[in-house]
Amino acid sequence: MTFARSGGNGGQNVNKVNTKVHLTLPLTCLAGLSEVELKRLKIKLTANINKEGCLFLDVDDERYQERNREIALSRLESKILQALVIPKKRIKTKPTRASKERKLKLKKIRSEIKKSRSKIW
Repeated sequence: MTFARSGGNGGQNVNKVNTKVHLTLPLTCLAGLSEVELKRLKIKLTANINKEGCLFLDVDDERYQERNREIALSRLESKILQALVIPKKRIKTKPTRASKERKLKLKKIRSEIKKSRSKIW
């Protein structure tokens, strides 16, 4: 973690104290992940990975460095966990008989509405 002067709210405190947290974590340091999980992380978090292969995150939400440090760690953890979640595959289902009948009924009604708009010859 490195720290820098943060912009935004805070008055003179912003000009004097390094409250912004710049967190970098090399992906090679993540122990316990398989090759597949590392590839998944690289794909999902490409916007947060630099050329050196480090995951980076900037936090300057709060006025205090300690609080920003906590926020950065929790965000990093949640980003990694969200990237590793494999979504369930959708199981295709056929439309039910009732839904088919409803669809046909609505089409019939729409057809009648449009027929009633035309001139009678």
